[in-house]
Amino acid sequence: MEKENKGGMMSVIAALGANILVAISKFVGFAISGSVAMLNESIHSVVDCGNELLLLVGDKQAGKEITERHPFGQARAKYFYSLVVAMMLFFAGGALGIMEATEKLFHPEHEVGSIWLVVGILLFGLVVECVSLSVAFKEIRELNTDHQPLFRFLRDSRHSEIIIIFAEDSCAVVGLLIALAGTLLSYITGNPFYDALSGVFIGLLLCVAALFLAREFYGLLIGESVTDKDLTVIKQSFDRKDISQLINVKTVHLGPTDILVTAKIDVKSEFEPQSAELINDIEHNMRAAFPAYHIFIYIETDKYRPDYTR
Repeated sequence: MEKENKGGMMSVIAALGANILVAISKFVGFAISGSVAMLNESIHSVVDCGNELLLLVGDKQAGKEITERHPFGQARAKYFYSLVVAMMLFFAGGALGIMEATEKLFHPEHEVGSIWLVVGILLFGLVVECVSLSVAFKEIRELNTDHQPLFRFLRDSRHSEIIIIFAEDSCAVVGLLIALAGTLLSYITGNPFYDALSGVFIGLLLCVAALFLAREFYGLLIGESVTDKDLTVIKQSFDRKDISQLINVKTVHLGPTDILVTAKIDVKSEFEPQSAELINDIEHNMRAAFPAYHIFIYIETDKYRPDYTR
């Protein structure tokens, strides 16, 4: 079970601060040098700043109280805003960058000036983004209490913010290395083709990352069950002497730490008069087993039939 913390929000704030600093430095570098790779990196950082702001808006929206219109709260707002961020990363970051770089690729009359200033800005950005990425890794370690491999954790995690920030920061570091390679190759060979080509690669990197994120958030937005480990713990709550059969149990994540659990149980006949107390006890034990989660629980009694279908 994932440990309760701010669910990746500290990494969002760290990434926002880093991207503001890096975006300013990159735009200064582009204005002086005319580097296409630097322009793409500038666009990338501006889009990332917008992404972090959207994630903060989503976090605030998700924390709103339960109302009659939203009886289960609005925790899934985080997933909606995360999906919007993924699309922004694809269109505003990747596709726009590819279009700009492709134009320069086929019309390589541009020059890369102030080469060492560009290199210095890229190295500065690399240091800042690595610091931001280290914050994301720290929060991943805190959330990954089952010590899963990194990509398995990212696939299984219901914390959309940490998935986005890890993807953004990783792309930022790789993108800066690509931009640095393209800038140096253009300087060494005297051919601006490599600068434009690195811009294309950066755009493609962002598009691939965005498609991965969109695939993950699609599943979270339409509703994913709890993890296998959490489901095992939930089922253990029904392993009691007064229940003859757990007929059915269904779960869905309403948000990173908001869960809906529905179940149908067959209570032994001698315990049927105490069904209400029995159900209350199950709910109490289940909530005690998941102190980091806000759980909505709905349990009904029925008689088990071998031909029962969900």
